[in-house]
Amino acid sequence: MTRLLDWDMLKTLMAPRERDSHKGNYGHVLVVGGDAGFGGAALLAAEAAARCGAGLTSVATHPAHATVFLARRPELMVNAIADPVLLTALIERATVVVLGPGLGQSAWSRACFAAALSQAQALDKSIVLDADGLNLLSMSEAKQYQRPYAKWILTPHPGEAGRLLGKSTSDIQADRKAAARQLHQSFGGSVVLKGQGSLVCTGPSARPKLEQCSHGNPGMASGGMGDVLSGVCGALLAQGFDMATSARLAMCVHSKAADLAAADHGERGLLASDLFPYLRRLLNP
Repeated sequence: MTRLLDWDMLKTLMAPRERDSHKGNYGHVLVVGGDAGFGGAALLAAEAAARCGAGLTSVATHPAHATVFLARRPELMVNAIADPVLLTALIERATVVVLGPGLGQSAWSRACFAAALSQAQALDKSIVLDADGLNLLSMSEAKQYQRPYAKWILTPHPGEAGRLLGKSTSDIQADRKAAARQLHQSFGGSVVLKGQGSLVCTGPSARPKLEQCSHGNPGMASGGMGDVLSGVCGALLAQGFDMATSARLAMCVHSKAADLAAADHGERGLLASDLFPYLRRLLNP
């Protein structure tokens, strides 16, 4: 049985903040991504994390992008990573690691992926794995990471899901519910299978819970939407929500924000960054 999720049924979880709050109360998100030429994805994920309430947001990205990131969003702590060994101290300080937006598949990308994922898992950090993080996980050289991990959220689109499961995209689309369950059983944690009627699969592998988002529209078929979702997931984890709740909240608020943006300005031409003001409004009910 699949339960239908609606933002109105989840928004009560967003309690007002205590008056004596400080940034340390709301966690530290580290976004690792943005190979040369793909910086926008990491920037979108990082800005989404900041806009959705993370106390601190850092980015570890290719040196080519550091100056541009700071010019666009000076609230981010931007780290130019030429040598992946530099990720060690950053991951130790982070509450959540968002790994994959714009990461690419170059030698630099693979080294950053291996360094970030191995250390984050060794330190039992919460992880959001998206985009090329998922593509790199699906490769044979990543076998040591292809085991269930309780503290990650995987956010594949059907193509990425197919690569993780060794199936075609059409196979995934033919039975999306079965694919979401299989991903959850294979990798653990929480899985958000994106697409029309996005699905989230959570809970113990013996008794997984499958839920479907009631929001979303065709305007979301544009670049960067998934990067924003990964940042939303990271922000909610950083603020103390558990893996399953963060996945549910992120999936619903992201799609609801897109619906509000499309209602105001139309579906065609909807950009991922257009969601930011709507996300902020929804997360402050």
